[in-house]
Amino acid sequence: MWPQSLRYQNLIALRPDHPHPIWLFDLDNTLHDASKGIFDQIHRCMIKAIQDLLDVDAAQADRLRVDYWRRYGATLLGMVRHHQICPHEFLARAHDFDVTAYIHHEPGLDAALARLPGQKIILTNAPLQYARTVLYGVGIHRHFQKILSIESMQRALYFRPKPSLALMQQTLARLQIHPAQCLFIDDTRINLKSAAQLGIRTILFAHPETPGNRRWMGRPPYVNLSVRSIRELSQRAHELL
Repeated sequence: MWPQSLRYQNLIALRPDHPHPIWLFDLDNTLHDASKGIFDQIHRCMIKAIQDLLDVDAAQADRLRVDYWRRYGATLLGMVRHHQICPHEFLARAHDFDVTAYIHHEPGLDAALARLPGQKIILTNAPLQYARTVLYGVGIHRHFQKILSIESMQRALYFRPKPSLALMQQTLARLQIHPAQCLFIDDTRINLKSAAQLGIRTILFAHPETPGNRRWMGRPPYVNLSVRSIRELSQRAHELL
């Protein structure tokens, strides 16, 4: 079980009665470009962690990494379910590199976030310490009231990361907000589908390196808006508000 202090991180006190909207932001390939080095480093560290923890070669470790990611939405889940690996140890090993050396983000990001009315929360399948490092490294931590990371997505003995419907229901309950108050932006289409089922307005961040974004043309019916930058989102937010 995770220590209570690690389940989620308050940056600013959230006010559920606030009249403005609540924004849920994905992190990787949405608020920064993780495809320009960070994902490669995470994959390298994950492969090494799986090798060391399961005593397998690099090729088998990489197959397990990809297989568990495809089956469960996060390699971590497969490692915990099938091998009883300590999740905290695996996450630490998988992110054991200098994150700040690989951070890339769009110009004007801080100003674009400032133009979006309402409260902003990070909802990411990444671990808390990594998310904090990215937000501070990019210089946008001041905009976010909470970080809901993979550590906060455990219920009983199981993790329920994005795109879990149970996670989205749990998030609304935890924040004490109605779906109509909420807008969710993510670069992965399937993560938006469960949110839309609950009545949350959804925005696709159409990052070209996210699996599926090159293949699919147009906008799926469960996506209310598609953008290619946070700047574009700030310019078009009125279409949803």
